Amino acid sequence: MTSMSRARVARRIAAGAAYGGGGIGLVGAAAVGLLLAEVQLAKRHVGNGTVAHVPQADGRYGHGYTTSGEPPLRLTMLGDSTAAGQGVHRAGQTPGALLASGLAAVAERPVELRNVASPGARSDDLDRQVALTLADPTRVPDICVIMIGANDVTNRMPPTRSVRHLSAAVRRLRTAGAEVVVGTCPDLGTIEPVQQPLRWIARRASRQLAAAQTIGAVEQGGRTVSLGDLLGPEFAANPRELFGPDNYHPSAEGYATAAMAVLPTVCAALGLWPAEEERPDASRREGFLPVARAAAEAASEAGTEVAAAVPTGPKGPWALLKRRRRRRVPEPDATPATPST
Repeated sequence: MTSMSRARVARRIAAGAAYGGGGIGLVGAAAVGLLLAEVQLAKRHVGNGTVAHVPQADGRYGHGYTTSGEPPLRLTMLGDSTAAGQGVHRAGQTPGALLASGLAAVAERPVELRNVASPGARSDDLDRQVALTLADPTRVPDICVIMIGANDVTNRMPPTRSVRHLSAAVRRLRTAGAEVVVGTCPDLGTIEPVQQPLRWIARRASRQLAAAQTIGAVEQGGRTVSLGDLLGPEFAANPRELFGPDNYHPSAEGYATAAMAVLPTVCAALGLWPAEEERPDASRREGFLPVARAAAEAASEAGTEVAAAVPTGPKGPWALLKRRRRRRVPEPDATPATPST
C-alpha cells in the first residue's frame, strides 16, 4: 500500500472515529476466514515461554539528581503488555523504567514512574487507565506515554472504535495538563512464528491502524512515535536475542531499542531538547505535511515522530514530521524506591 492510499484510509478511519462511524474493517471477512488455520498454527508457537509476570517498576529514578524546590517529574505509562513490560525479568528492563531513567538523565532531575498499563488491554481499557492516572488531581503526570493497538488488531476491534478510545484518552490527559506521547501500533508482521499470508495481512492492518492512531492523537494535542517494524531488522538478524522467551513480547534488548526511539520525543514534549533540534532538518527528510500524509509516512518508517504544527490548512491540520536520532538510554537504578505520597 502506498503512503498516499494509506493516508486516505487513515483519514477515513480517524473521521469515522471522530463522528461516530461504524467499522471500516482492516481486513475482509473472507480473508480472515482463509487465515483461521494460519492463526491457530501461530498461536501454538506464540506465548509458550515461561515469563508470565510483569516486573513492578513503579518508583523514583535518578536518585543522584537533586533539585532545590522542584518536585520530581512524573511519568505515567498506559497501554497494553508492551507498555507494562511483559516478557522481561527485571524492573529495570521495562520500557517505563528505561524511559524514566533516560528522562532523569536528560532533565538532571528525579523522575517518579507510575505504570497503569495492563497486559492484554485494548484501546477500550484506556478510559479506566486514564481514570486511575487522574484520580488524584494534585498529582497529574507531567507526561504520559501510551503504547496500545496490537490487541485491537488481533481481537479485530473496528479501527474507528480503537481510534475513538485513544483520541478520548489523549484529550482527557491533555486537558488535565499532561503531555502525551503515543507509541503507535507495532508491526505484528515481525512476530517470528507468523507466516504468510497472515504476516502480510498483519503488517497491513498494523500500519493502517498506526496511521489512524497518529491522526487521532495529534489532533488532540499529543505526539506520536511509530513503533512499526522498529525492531524488524534486529528481529530478522537476532530473533532469539530480541524476542522474549514467549516469542511474542520484546526481550530486554528489544525494549531498550524501543525506548531509545521514544525518549527524544518524551524529552521534546517537555521542552528539554535543544531548540535547534526542534526545527525540521531537510537532510533527514523532515518537514511540515498534512497530518494524514505525515501519519502515513510515519507508519511506513518506524521511529518517526509526528506532532501538531498548524491547526488548519487546505488539506486539514498540518503536522511536523521528525526523524529524531535515537539516544542511548542509561542503565536504570537497580532498585526503584517506593513512590512518595
